[in-house]
Amino acid sequence: MGDNVIPLADLRYRAEVPEVPADATSPSGLISDRLGRPLRDLRISVTDRCNFRCSYCMPKEVFDKGYAFLPQPSLLSFEEITRVARLFAAHGVHKLRLTGGEPLLRKNIERLVAQLAQLRTPQGDPLDLTLTTNGSLLARKAQALADAGLRRVTVSLDALDDTIFQRMNDVGFPVGEVLAGIEAARRAGLAPIKVNMVVKKGTNDHEIVPMARHFREHYGADVVLRFIEYMDVGASNGWRMDEVLPSAQVRRRLDEAFGLEPLDPTVEGETAERWRYRDGRGEIGLISSVTQAFCRDCNRARLSTEGKLFLCLFASRGHDLRALLRGRSPTGEAWTDEQIAAAIGLIWSRRDDRYSELRSGMQADTGSGERRVEMHYIGG
Repeated sequence: MGDNVIPLADLRYRAEVPEVPADATSPSGLISDRLGRPLRDLRISVTDRCNFRCSYCMPKEVFDKGYAFLPQPSLLSFEEITRVARLFAAHGVHKLRLTGGEPLLRKNIERLVAQLAQLRTPQGDPLDLTLTTNGSLLARKAQALADAGLRRVTVSLDALDDTIFQRMNDVGFPVGEVLAGIEAARRAGLAPIKVNMVVKKGTNDHEIVPMARHFREHYGADVVLRFIEYMDVGASNGWRMDEVLPSAQVRRRLDEAFGLEPLDPTVEGETAERWRYRDGRGEIGLISSVTQAFCRDCNRARLSTEGKLFLCLFASRGHDLRALLRGRSPTGEAWTDEQIAAAIGLIWSRRDDRYSELRSGMQADTGSGERRVEMHYIGG
């Protein structure tokens, strides 16, 4: 493939080449967007591929054998990812989350973890380096990830019942291997482990109490189970509001079964509402993007696997940072770190996204011909 040919997969979502300010200055670590939200969290997709075909993310009828995933030369290298992450840290980011697709499918992912683990905030502190996985490869990877510098891990698990779980992942993957991965992560020192359950009414909502009972009895404070409302991410999952079980109903079920009491957020901009069991055997989280939007505190940016920066999980357009990483300025020189950092700062300072707050007044199809970005492409 010639250097001047852009693969069709790269054109799936529109992205503008960022403007580079003429008067680039060093980041101060205190940047805010138009709604006063700081930049604190960067989620980095390292692959758009996944070995599951969950209906709410990568339904098999869309992501089949003929689907065009991104070719390897399009992906950001580990060195490019680390360079971008360093620039975001200079702007005040103190948390990095590696996502996918399924990030453990990216070859030598431990090497990227080791590089990112060396980064520091402007105050000299290590970044909070985490990873989200479906758990299928975690049993064999957990210790190497911990040794490389990963601090915590989040595992997606939508049911304990093997029949339901295999139906939801749609590839027949057994729940026992995911549970083995969670145990391996605990032994490797990656606790507290977050376990995310997407709740889809009529599909797996009867698993809410069994999931909570299992993890509180077997792991206590080492596992925080979080229940996520089924969201309208992307355009492929056939989302319907009547399949959303509001988090308030999830909380009532758990309160009746075990007794709950509220906890304060651990950090500003936290997506999950925290509740602890009254008997002290751990806590749960509720992520309510549909019924209780948290846009006003959102401090997250998302980097796709080929270097497009998205400012909202529900965005349809991104900003092509790869064009700066691999391109040259009008003078023919490679763009410097200071110039790319200034471009990132300008993008964030113009941000005003608040899709979840505006959802009820929007139409699913605006007629613009643009699709919202799929979750497998930029992570959850």
